[in-house]
Amino acid sequence: MQYFPKKKLVLPEGYFVNSSKIPLAKEVNKLLSSCGCETFPIKPLSEAIQKSNFFFTIQHELKNKLYGFVRVTSDRGLNANLWNLSASPGNDQKLYYSILLQVTLEKINREMPGCSISVQAPVSSFNSLEESGFILDPNGIRVMGYKL
Repeated sequence: MQYFPKKKLVLPEGYFVNSSKIPLAKEVNKLLSSCGCETFPIKPLSEAIQKSNFFFTIQHELKNKLYGFVRVTSDRGLNANLWNLSASPGNDQKLYYSILLQVTLEKINREMPGCSISVQAPVSSFNSLEESGFILDPNGIRVMGYKL
């Protein structure tokens, strides 16, 4: 699926997307928990982040806190999987999700064209996923799990 964004989204002033500094697993767990997602043991989560093909975080330049996170694994041929998609609850949560999806899908388009994309994400991200072109619950399939 080729992804063509409708418009370029912009984070509030002071916030930025990062893909170079690996986030602490403890901080990712804190973000996952705030979204109502399952948390993971620190060591396996840290290894999963490091072994991912890439990841994106949303951070604030003055605060040492994660506001958004997603990591991607892929065989670089047929499949790309988005894991741990999460965004801090509040007024900007939908924007955070949308920006994470936008930058992630753009990178997959460039580096892994032709891959089918699956997502592991909380209910709070469903509107942003649909707006990004994802079809929720195709053919009644509800869950795909991977235990860290």
